[in-house]
Amino acid sequence: MSKKIVVIPGDGIGQEITDSAVAVLKKVSDKYNLNLEFESHPAGGTAYDLCGTPLPQTTLEAAQNADAVLFGAVGGPKWDNVEPTLRPEKAVLGLRKGLGLYANLRPIKVADALVEYSPLKEEIVKGTDVLIVRELIGGIYFGDKCESEIYEGNERAWDLENYSVPEVNRIVEFAMQASKKRKNKVTSVDKSNVLATSRLWRRTTAKVAEKYPEITLENLYVDNCAMQLAINPSQFDVIVTGNLFGDILSDEAAVLSGSIGMLPSASIGESTSLYEPIHGSAPDIAGKGIANPLATILSAAMLLRYSLDEQEAATCIEQAVDKALAQGYRTPDLYKEGFIKADTKTMTEAVLNNI
Repeated sequence: MSKKIVVIPGDGIGQEITDSAVAVLKKVSDKYNLNLEFESHPAGGTAYDLCGTPLPQTTLEAAQNADAVLFGAVGGPKWDNVEPTLRPEKAVLGLRKGLGLYANLRPIKVADALVEYSPLKEEIVKGTDVLIVRELIGGIYFGDKCESEIYEGNERAWDLENYSVPEVNRIVEFAMQASKKRKNKVTSVDKSNVLATSRLWRRTTAKVAEKYPEITLENLYVDNCAMQLAINPSQFDVIVTGNLFGDILSDEAAVLSGSIGMLPSASIGESTSLYEPIHGSAPDIAGKGIANPLATILSAAMLLRYSLDEQEAATCIEQAVDKALAQGYRTPDLYKEGFIKADTKTMTEAVLNNI
């Protein structure tokens, strides 16, 4: 049976980088007989210009009926003055809701060829390969809130943090399953010395872990985890945490690689999951053919691994990226004297030649 991949290029460099990822997926599909089929749909500012809405119903329905979604990026100054409910970024929120995207995955892997780009010393960052699993639709971001009220004569505001056992169960189960395909170690991050929600989080995590005796579970307070990411990131395999802590830690970890243009991500859904680079639409370089396609290509590898369970094909793409970098190919965001300066097309071809 064929597998349907919906491609949503979005705005800015979105078309360029998703074209690169689709080319890589097609070659891998041919090599491993995956029978992938692709169809493209608009979202973001491009969709607003075409249809008057950042997320057309046809795009959402196509995504809901797909085996996976490959997403580019949305936004740009062209739409800065659009009415807030119609801004390009609303497409992302609509897809999250419409697909039930409950887990965000951020792999932070520092390729040997790019160790020198990290702000950390080589001996600290070398060998770093972390997967951050962030709960995406619960916690303080989605709890009750009050913008302003008078309490005992003073104005105050508040946000309510809460998690239920089923919400924690689901995200920790996912982290455990992900770790089984990696190094069998899960680090659960909370603030259970202060927060009641974190104490429930830790209790629930311990119960889930009982079903996975082959996996080592450790618990860290969020402040200690933030410090450990800076002084010894290679100790981690899978980090699982709530929405707020995951938001902060994943952005901290993102700088370890030295280039945001290298980092993929996935948002796991109840039926269909979505895969995208973590960088934005980069409207300043759109159409120049110099965007780094590697984060999107690596997002395509995640698509194969998590949505289609094609582990060998996913690894093939990841190794092809590593080989292209080892051969010296660098897009402008990574270029230094002595390397091979590559535009989007050249870098994509370098990856294709290593598949």
